[in-house]
Amino acid sequence: MKRALLSVSDKTGLVPFAKGLVERGFELISTGGTHRALAEAGVAVTGVEAVTGFPEMLDGRVKTLHPKIHAGILARRDDPAHMQALADHDIQPIDVVCVNLYPFAATIQRAGVTRAEAIEQIDIGGPSALRAAAKNSDSVWAVVDPADYADVLDGLDQNDADLRQRLAAKVFSVTAAYDAQIAHYLDPEPFPEQFTPTYHKRQDLRYGENSHQQAAFYVEPNPDPTSLAAAKQLHGKELSYNNIKDADAALAMLREFKQPAAVAVKHMNPCGIGLGDTLEAAWDKAYAADPMSIFGGIIALNRRVDLATAEKMHKLFLEIIMAPAFDDDAYEILAKKKNVRLLTINTADTPEELGTETTSIYGGLLIQTRDDKAETPADMTVVTEVKPTEAQLKALAFAQTVVKHVKSNAIVVAQADQTLGIGAGQMNRIGSVELALTQAQQNDNFAGAVMASDAFFPMDDCVDYAAKHDIKAIIQPGGSIRDKDSIAKANEYGIAMVTTGVRHFRH
Repeated sequence: MKRALLSVSDKTGLVPFAKGLVERGFELISTGGTHRALAEAGVAVTGVEAVTGFPEMLDGRVKTLHPKIHAGILARRDDPAHMQALADHDIQPIDVVCVNLYPFAATIQRAGVTRAEAIEQIDIGGPSALRAAAKNSDSVWAVVDPADYADVLDGLDQNDADLRQRLAAKVFSVTAAYDAQIAHYLDPEPFPEQFTPTYHKRQDLRYGENSHQQAAFYVEPNPDPTSLAAAKQLHGKELSYNNIKDADAALAMLREFKQPAAVAVKHMNPCGIGLGDTLEAAWDKAYAADPMSIFGGIIALNRRVDLATAEKMHKLFLEIIMAPAFDDDAYEILAKKKNVRLLTINTADTPEELGTETTSIYGGLLIQTRDDKAETPADMTVVTEVKPTEAQLKALAFAQTVVKHVKSNAIVVAQADQTLGIGAGQMNRIGSVELALTQAQQNDNFAGAVMASDAFFPMDDCVDYAAKHDIKAIIQPGGSIRDKDSIAKANEYGIAMVTTGVRHFRH
């Protein structure tokens, strides 16, 4: 008689699967809770201890780690010596191994979980049995996912060797991810000697950055609730590759603000950010910052969307609107457009730690901590004869917050609660200054605007251009060997300039 080993923590679909195996002539052996669940369902099952001759030991830590189990799994059916060894030791082959692992990832996400509790959820026997079955997949079915039960039953009927090999590969993927989560929990060092990230596929995407590129979206096993991976899509077609990148960038910007805020993003750069006493006021400022570029934009909001704000957004073509929630009437009006994606996500909270970010290169990976440095007026050093006013200091702090989210070379022209012009990604800094000021001066709110730069001014041309276009205060990191030239130019025009000593390149 064929034999199957079943030992699962997730009992989903267990009984129908077990009955399907019995119908196909399998004897079932099982452990602990799985054995009880099958017996209570009236399924004939033999306890593992009856096979091994040993009881479960050490509070269940040792159940299947025994030659009568592992030899039955690992024996090569085409090797006469292996089969003779089984016969000599009265060991029956095991043809199906169905195991899913202790819920380690779910355990460590529980509030207040202790290290001892987490350690007890490190599965030893399960991965060992699965890996043994996967190694011997020419003969043995290795089943790790309840979602595969129906396919396995069909595959047994058809002796589907291709499916058996795919299931074996899945086992090694699952156990590798499991081990990686444990390793990271035990040693959360951001830059370990061996970096083994683990993600699972959320969805295949229609295409990548361009239509001729293939792509998929992968997420962490337990994504942060404030991350895009935890968002719930309420309406609209599925997210694209570029949607996901832009939306992630918008959320990173939104995390900077506690008061009602609206962030509009195009091509990974902000095109408008507004703050206000209400969400509607914040939206008005974000829209006024650049009414042209916001077309087709990604919108992130940190307050529940009300009808008044929704009615204004509904007038535009927008790709995505993200918010903590939508009032019923606000959702109804926004959902009239079939293509806009409406997502709910916890945008009101900020993670205690933002962790690291990775960038792939051909043949490798770059990892760095995220740029979570936020300068306040206390971090600013006045380097000019003219000192900034309290209002200017507030505006400079806002502009500095935004500039770190703009692609270098980055320039932001702003008031204390609204971006006015943004220069991004230019090969020289003066080009970004010209772009930012050209846009900013079209805004009715330009008078008294300030300017932020993500890095120092290597020449005084940026200050000269800004002064001639009515900028009254500038914030920049400083640190150039020609700082004195830019400071002298600011003094010449009576501009207040402060330095922070912190550069915010974003490539």
